[in-house]
Amino acid sequence: MVRFIIVDDDVQEINRTKEIINSMLIANYEIKTYTKLNQELKEEIKDTDIRKIYILDIELGNKVSGINVAKLIRDVDFESEIIFITNHDKMFESVHRSVYEVFDFIEKFHDFDKRLKKDIKEILKRNFDNKMFVYKANNAELSIYYRNILYIFRDTEERKLVIVTDSNRYMVVLSIKEILSLLDDRFVQCHRSCIVNKDKIQEKNYKDGYFTLDNGDKVYMLSKKFKKDV
Repeated sequence: MVRFIIVDDDVQEINRTKEIINSMLIANYEIKTYTKLNQELKEEIKDTDIRKIYILDIELGNKVSGINVAKLIRDVDFESEIIFITNHDKMFESVHRSVYEVFDFIEKFHDFDKRLKKDIKEILKRNFDNKMFVYKANNAELSIYYRNILYIFRDTEERKLVIVTDSNRYMVVLSIKEILSLLDDRFVQCHRSCIVNKDKIQEKNYKDGYFTLDNGDKVYMLSKKFKKDV
């Protein structure tokens, strides 16, 4: 799954960009659109559990520019791609001074359709760890990249498993055994009630029964019983 996030204060330009994306026959994608930086867009930026391509108009017609939006993105997300669009090229230098890792800068009235299609194709060809945990229940579907899952533990009060990522927590009605069968070999059981992503472990302390994640969080769910697996 890839999610396109279009931010432009011109609805006609939003529709034009959507038409270009829809014409490319991309498998498994969705599009979200915004005309300004609002709370919904801020929450979207914080959700880093899905691959995204941001298409940002630099001049949004209010106090918050596309550059401001891009800075918010890079505060929490270094993997999603950012494409800037504008009416002219005078902003190019200031954009690249202000925002880390911009994929491209496209003028709206200079081969826009061709350039945008080329950029999207190039982005989608890149190697990407896109394996996902997919869970469907009660007409709801949850999709999370394996690489974004830190650990999974059983909540004894809710009697559900809690999937923990850097930005969210999700509850699913599965057993430890069932969810292990849906994950790949980067995930191991480290406690009778916990599974951890080995790629995210920074330190293991069996004496005190905890592991430390690469984000600094310390989780007291490490058992010597599962030492050979971790």
